Amino acid sequence: MFQQFLELNKTKPIWTRNADDISQEEYGEFYKSLTNDWEDHLAVKHFSVEGQLDFRALLFVPRRMPFDLFENKKKKNNIKLYVRRVFIMDNCEELIPDYLNFIKGVVDSEDLPLNISREMLQQNKILKVIRKNLVKKCMELFEELAEDKETYKKFYDQFSKNLKLGVHEDSQNRQKLADLLRFNTSASGDEYCSLNDYVGRMKENQTQIYFITGESIEQVKNSAFVERVKKRGFEVIYMTEAIDEYVIQQLKEYKGKQLVCVTKEGLELPEDEAEKKKREEDKAKFENLCKVMKSVLESKVEKVVVSNRLVDSPCCIVTSQYGWSANMERIMKAQALRDSSAMGYMAGKKHLEINPDHAIIETLRQRAEADKNDKAVKDLVILLFETALLSSGFSLDEPGTHAARIYRMVKLGLGIDDDEPMTTDEVSGAGAPTTAAGDAPPLVDDSEDLSHMEEVD
Repeated sequence: MFQQFLELNKTKPIWTRNADDISQEEYGEFYKSLTNDWEDHLAVKHFSVEGQLDFRALLFVPRRMPFDLFENKKKKNNIKLYVRRVFIMDNCEELIPDYLNFIKGVVDSEDLPLNISREMLQQNKILKVIRKNLVKKCMELFEELAEDKETYKKFYDQFSKNLKLGVHEDSQNRQKLADLLRFNTSASGDEYCSLNDYVGRMKENQTQIYFITGESIEQVKNSAFVERVKKRGFEVIYMTEAIDEYVIQQLKEYKGKQLVCVTKEGLELPEDEAEKKKREEDKAKFENLCKVMKSVLESKVEKVVVSNRLVDSPCCIVTSQYGWSANMERIMKAQALRDSSAMGYMAGKKHLEINPDHAIIETLRQRAEADKNDKAVKDLVILLFETALLSSGFSLDEPGTHAARIYRMVKLGLGIDDDEPMTTDEVSGAGAPTTAAGDAPPLVDDSEDLSHMEEVD
């Protein structure tokens, strides 16, 4: 019995052995016993540091993200701390930053005292050096994973949020983490594209990296904001995760190229002399219409200007350079514990941009010049503004009023007379709303009392 105990005691911990002598099967068995995971690990990093500080570490990347990875209240048991092969604790938070909380493993130090307490750990300089080395090795491990496209896609699909959180939190490793980011773009199709790939494909006259944020790939792909950028042959990065909004607050540039949001004011596309001349002519031509639209919309928009980013859409709503984008405003409104007071000063100032080449805008200009007090012009300006709000990603303060305007336009299109109520047969035959025709509110005068409206039996 004593002989068996001696034999067991001679078994060396796997992290103290030479990495060349350990098979992937042995790593897999140890990983499963360490984490209680039913799957093998995706990647492993086994290393030792010697010199002023001596420690060994064995780090694993799981195959999938735990469903409760970002649950703050859950106690994480990821990195187990040993001192000279003696187990100290299984939840040493000081060993690794929060954004790397998916990394599993073991750290065995030769320099920490055996009787160290949690309070002493927080102040211990040795632990800070170990932490710095662990982060460095994690970056190396991710870079190694990135060499294999398929393996990295599996990793990125699971842990992209962690990398993006790192860009936001870790200023020292921000550039390395930026290299690891992947996005869909207007040129990459369904494939992921790195920022480095994007820069490599930039046109000769392109000086900025263009991106758009939104809820989904389909939404941003068909957005009015990317129309001219794509038509001019420039690539646009699609950012569709909520955390991307926080990433770009920290990642202002990449390899000397400024990141520019195409939904904000100040978008500048390379232009030749003919294009510059046309822009100046358009500004002069539509100056009066811009003034009329601003007077109609009043405080709803800060200004109305001629756009250089639209091709097929008549208008769009852009936000000021340093305020929230429409997507960020949507995210903040969805926060359960949001600070409502922040909405007032952080929400970006809205600017309405009109397309000088669109038939609607040209006709509206002619109507406004003929009679700036034309009621139909006011009606259409408000309708265009509210439609632009929706298409630009904002929400309406009064959706019911907007719906009433749309229904009124439908009635006008169907040739229904507002002065005479419709019969039940006419309503069902025309497929129109089941309210009396005379009850529809006017497009501009929203103060009308609608309490008298009755459903047609």
